[in-house]
Amino acid sequence: MCSKEVAVERTRLYGNVKGETVAFMKKMIERTGLGDSTYVTEALLEEPPNLGIAGARREAEMVVFGAIDQLLAKTKLECKAIGILVVNCSIFNVVPSLSSLIVNRYKLRDSVASYNITGMGCSAGLRATGLAQQLLQVHRNSYALVVSTENITQNYYLGNDQSKFLVNCLFRVGGAAILLSNRSSDRKSSKYQLIHTVHTHTASFNPSYSCVFQDEDQEGKVGVSITKDLLFAAIKAIESNVTTLAPVILPISEQLRFSVNYILRCLHVSNIQPYIPNFGKAVDHFFPHVGGKPVLDELQKNLKLSEAAMEASRMTLYRFGNTSSSSVWYELAYAEAKGRIKKGDRVWQIAFGSGFKCSSVVWRAMRTVDREKMNPWSDEIDEFPVDLRNVKPFSSDYFKPSK
Repeated sequence: MCSKEVAVERTRLYGNVKGETVAFMKKMIERTGLGDSTYVTEALLEEPPNLGIAGARREAEMVVFGAIDQLLAKTKLECKAIGILVVNCSIFNVVPSLSSLIVNRYKLRDSVASYNITGMGCSAGLRATGLAQQLLQVHRNSYALVVSTENITQNYYLGNDQSKFLVNCLFRVGGAAILLSNRSSDRKSSKYQLIHTVHTHTASFNPSYSCVFQDEDQEGKVGVSITKDLLFAAIKAIESNVTTLAPVILPISEQLRFSVNYILRCLHVSNIQPYIPNFGKAVDHFFPHVGGKPVLDELQKNLKLSEAAMEASRMTLYRFGNTSSSSVWYELAYAEAKGRIKKGDRVWQIAFGSGFKCSSVVWRAMRTVDREKMNPWSDEIDEFPVDLRNVKPFSSDYFKPSK
């Protein structure tokens, strides 16, 4: 666990970082929406920090094994029963792969269909879920294990390019393990039924492709730059994804309103504003990826969402930070810990990230989900929500101009 102050201090001590860069990071981190109880890699707190492969592998083992161990304890599933394994981690691409790490640790069978997804950013967790869904359509009576994580050890930037410091301010350690089944006998014991998956990819548009970009700075230090095009690229990708998803989840009344509005705007009828469908009529719970406070603010504004609809996202960002592809699972766990998931409820997870990509997954609750002991929020859920009104807004000046 690491406070914002400690994160800044560690960067100052061991990164050969200039004073103005430290001041910039300190100003940034106060605007992220993160609290003082998020988690960083153990390697960062060592003296000096161990940010090499050994430290990164240790972080991956801690997070991945911890998540899978809890999943197996919950489900009482024998490891040999797992027929499909999909692992996603964007920036830690190690040999052997993380999927091999899991097969070795849990002694999965030789015939397991194993996939390792890298370089696909924060939306990769839901894309991995979509891949598992497709594989389950052709592998009968199977279990699919999806593991979503990110690696901070090799993603922490210790240079002086300010455009790369958003990563240090936002991203924190986290991970999730999800078990999917197409066995009819598991229907009664399952929490959710997977209803829809929709994936969009806007990399054909150059600003979308380059708005989050890993490269070297002038000193040869590797980091991830974030440009001013980020918010525009995110909204563009989200709009494309939502436009595809809307017809399959919205009631007819909302579809008609949307269609009439679209036709009128195509006919250039004056003073006609785009109609934002009421997704509250289609889903009961909305969990957008916690990319950062400015992205959540923009998403809330564009989709006309209430503060209540954004609560799980903002509290996840505050408590755990941006855990990349696993963030939407922390949000779902928040709603479960609050006792808000009732039988028949529809749950919409949406994640977006570098590329630029956006993925939506819609679930239906098969039962009312009671509070569980093995939930990351269990020991402190009654302390939330917390008041975030004192968090200062971001300025567009904090983003690096696009090339």
